[in-house]
Amino acid sequence: MRAPVNRIIPFSAVDGPGNRTAVFLQGCNFNCKYCHNPETRKLCIHCGDCVEGCPGGALYFSDSPLPSASRPFPGEERGESGLGASALSSCPFWGEEKREGISEERERESPHSGRWVLFSPEKCIGCDRCIRICRHDASPRIRWMSPEELLRELSKNRPFIRGVTVSGGECTLYPAFLRELAALLLSEGLELLLDSNGSYDFSEDPAGLLPLLSGVMLDLKAWKREEHEKVTGTGNEEVLGNLRALLQCGKLYELRTVVVPGLFDYEGCIRECARMLRPYPEVRYKIIAFRKNGVRAEYRDFESPTEEEMSRLLEIAKSEGAAKVLTL
Repeated sequence: MRAPVNRIIPFSAVDGPGNRTAVFLQGCNFNCKYCHNPETRKLCIHCGDCVEGCPGGALYFSDSPLPSASRPFPGEERGESGLGASALSSCPFWGEEKREGISEERERESPHSGRWVLFSPEKCIGCDRCIRICRHDASPRIRWMSPEELLRELSKNRPFIRGVTVSGGECTLYPAFLRELAALLLSEGLELLLDSNGSYDFSEDPAGLLPLLSGVMLDLKAWKREEHEKVTGTGNEEVLGNLRALLQCGKLYELRTVVVPGLFDYEGCIRECARMLRPYPEVRYKIIAFRKNGVRAEYRDFESPTEEEMSRLLEIAKSEGAAKVLTL
């Protein structure tokens, strides 16, 4: 069992309580217009555009993917993953999940058909050239890691961290992987927190994640369905259902809303979220100002809210009942 790891931040103070290691998985089933990490949305199709000119020689062609035959492509473990067909069909890269599917698209995009782009992290100089030239909202800089391999890397930070946070992309596209990782971390005395868009069914929890998690940080992109579709390309009935379920079972650590003037009714969303949190004073509500850093060029026309507007929204959230409100 493996999942595509985009990057690991050894020490973070903004991804949950205490000092933590943050792990970002590749792939997302939402298409948020204001996404600050659009290169985490899809899986690499191995077109090869990024290989030539990589200054550190970290990207190269191989005749076979690594790690060899043990590497599962997304969807091969559906029987135990707990992902529903609707989630699979909505994910931007599920149509490319099989090797032949990747090959078909690669044949249209590149003369390097039949070869795979692989990544040597020890050679990477972090210039982001490969990210800038990618035409597919993907990244070649991923490692397909097993829970055991990831644990060995995370254990290097064990004396200095309280726990681990797994984000994305959307980390819950790999629930079986997360369940095994959570069990391993608990055996080492470390807690696991998930950063999610709310598309995994936490109310039913088919993968059995919740008993192993210390909590979930949930992004609510918009309150109204039509606005959520405008922002992400998909509805929010499941997200709202998961918000209620996580509150009721005491597993919601943090709720977040990104303020993007002109994109959706963020004030209405903040009011509804704050009312929802009124009976749960222990849950943090983080209101985040949109910033253009990393956002795709076609969506950079959105403006950032002013400091005065963020202060006003902070007071609105408090007045509606949210006890722990932060602005960022």
